[in-house]
Amino acid sequence: MGVLDGDGFTDCACGRRHWGRHGAAGLLLVTARGDVLVQHRAVRSHEGGTWSVPGGARASTEQAHDAALREAAEEAGVEARDVRLAHSWMADHGTWSYTTVVGHVAEPVAARPTSWESTELRWVALDDVADLRLHPAFAAAWPVLREHAERRLTLVVDAANVVGSRPDGWWRDRFGATERLRDSLAALARTGLPAEVFGLPGLHWWPVIRLVVEGAARRVPSTPGVDVTPAERDGDSRVVAIVADAVSQRPGDHVVAVTADRGLRDRIAAAGGTSRGPGTLHRVIGVA
Repeated sequence: MGVLDGDGFTDCACGRRHWGRHGAAGLLLVTARGDVLVQHRAVRSHEGGTWSVPGGARASTEQAHDAALREAAEEAGVEARDVRLAHSWMADHGTWSYTTVVGHVAEPVAARPTSWESTELRWVALDDVADLRLHPAFAAAWPVLREHAERRLTLVVDAANVVGSRPDGWWRDRFGATERLRDSLAALARTGLPAEVFGLPGLHWWPVIRLVVEGAARRVPSTPGVDVTPAERDGDSRVVAIVADAVSQRPGDHVVAVTADRGLRDRIAAAGGTSRGPGTLHRVIGVA
């Protein structure tokens, strides 16, 4: 582990000193059965002897989720490839911030102390975390983190409606326009989307993306991060079916569909999902 330009304490506006000149981040890893990975901090570390999650200072050029994954590798031996990012939450003090990034794994991954900062790594049931002697900041954040820990976001995109919302010549090459939309969505799956823009709690969400295609775009293939789903008959019914299935399979999750079709938006709401217009998605993926 090398020295980062973010290593060092910051005198915060809240009156306390915090580790990380550019803020800090940590990874809360959650399994499908509801266990989380917690770290017993070395006594000589800041707030030592308490339990928290692997984390530390961010570098000046580092995104919070990248810092969280790096710290988990450095302190707990957790490989980034094993983690599916789900959402993130920021404690913002103005002059300093800490971002907790929640990641999902199917089963507990092997974790071990790999730096002096950890004395023990332990998988603990979600409902048992509060019984530990927690780091004060982690204890303050835990109620919200516990509420959302197992949730994820499913983003269902009505491709024909979104592509058709911009007069950019898509009608000359519907396949190519849909393929470009798919690639933009794949980038969004990697970087996450801003929670506030989509009416979600927290800071960022990394969505499970379902792109519903029809007509000339039915041959567009899936790509990592985007499941392309051809509509068997009409696209609207396929969108509604995906929303309804996602809501029934994981009732606590957020399910958001993107379309401007008012009738379809009413059907999405009846199925238990929410919706946003194409303009919201275009702004997030950087399309004017």
